[in-house]
Amino acid sequence: MSYQPQFPGLFSSDQGAVPAHHHDDSHALPATPKQMQYATSLAAKTGAALPNGIGADRVALSAWIDRHKPKPLEGRFADYPSSKQVGFAERIAKLKRTQVPQECFRDKTMMSRWIDSNKPR
Repeated sequence: MSYQPQFPGLFSSDQGAVPAHHHDDSHALPATPKQMQYATSLAAKTGAALPNGIGADRVALSAWIDRHKPKPLEGRFADYPSSKQVGFAERIAKLKRTQVPQECFRDKTMMSRWIDSNKPR
């Protein structure tokens, strides 16, 4: 004999579709501390003011961050590694007494893979 739990009304057809992101303030999750920290630093850099009470709604804060965060690089140098990546790779190479392959300086994905495979553990 098996026990079959009953959940009345769980799959009733009269309920209809329920939206995934419900914008009811009573059910909104508060923003995480890291989200608030990033949004505050982003507001300081861009000069955009954070709306009042936005910390009470994680989804609204995430949307604000997406609208105000810096856009990724485009153009000729978009695939090049950042100066921080290059500096970190060169420090690793110095510690390991080796050199960073030249092709890594032209592709940020290759540089990232080289760093991951060579960083000290």
